[in-house]
Amino acid sequence: MREEVGLLAGFSVQVAGKSVRGLAVVMMAVALSGCASSLMDGLWGDDKSSTTSTQALTADGIAPDMTVSGAAEDAEVAKLYNEGLADLNNGQSKSAVKKFAEVERKYPYSSFATKAILMQAYANYRAAKWDDTIVAANRFITLHPGHRDAGYAYYLIAVSNYNKISDTKRDQTATKQAMASLEEVAQRYPGTPYAADAAQKVLIARDHLAGAEMQIGRYYYKQGSYLAGINRFKRVVTEYRNTSQTPEALYRLAEGYMALGIASEAQTAAAVLGYNYPNSEWYKDAYRLVSSDGQAPVEDKESWISRTFASLNPL
Repeated sequence: MREEVGLLAGFSVQVAGKSVRGLAVVMMAVALSGCASSLMDGLWGDDKSSTTSTQALTADGIAPDMTVSGAAEDAEVAKLYNEGLADLNNGQSKSAVKKFAEVERKYPYSSFATKAILMQAYANYRAAKWDDTIVAANRFITLHPGHRDAGYAYYLIAVSNYNKISDTKRDQTATKQAMASLEEVAQRYPGTPYAADAAQKVLIARDHLAGAEMQIGRYYYKQGSYLAGINRFKRVVTEYRNTSQTPEALYRLAEGYMALGIASEAQTAAAVLGYNYPNSEWYKDAYRLVSSDGQAPVEDKESWISRTFASLNPL
């Protein structure tokens, strides 16, 4: 989904008791890895008691809280912060990161410094610098664990790990890290857009891990190591059984058990496959594989395969 950033006109803010014309403020309607732009809602504000004269401008977010206290340098920090937003708006993520870092360094006690840390994380995300995103987001959480945008920081960590997922032939450490961080978001912030998007990505990550097990299992079969392959396919149906890999895993179990001469387990794998996925092409193949007499596969209720799926479908 395309990322969109719109530019809004300047507005009045109060500095040292005077009305000052603010710089153009960037409002973002962001699509993060398939996430709705509403995930950015509320990103800009520090608290709900803000006295800023700006109000919610769109359903996609609110303007930054530009209310600052009476020091003369407050106008300067606002200027520097908005330069960072403008750079981000113009696709200059590297320059934006530097501007936000400068806000944090020069004005550590300003309300903009808190936002600047999170914006460093987001600017790095825009630049596809996943590790830098995670570092900045973790720093935000460490310094401001109770902040209203802590959930968004956790979300940036999760989707950065998610974007580091490689193909199923490679080491799956990043996939496991992504699952852990996505599950954390879903559990810590239930009912939020972060949790909903994270939950969807958990399903995809689980399917990816199951695919990696399938890849290894198929390799073992090609080498004639059926027992080793069976153990991989067993893991798919026990640990990742609600994924798209399950039908093939059941077929591969039937195939492996037939090769080892364990007909009852092969029959059970095929029968369970037919019961749960009757329209699957894998069931048609399994049926032909185990039914030499044209009869439907017979399930052994005492098999580990039956017990696994009985726990899933107790009725």
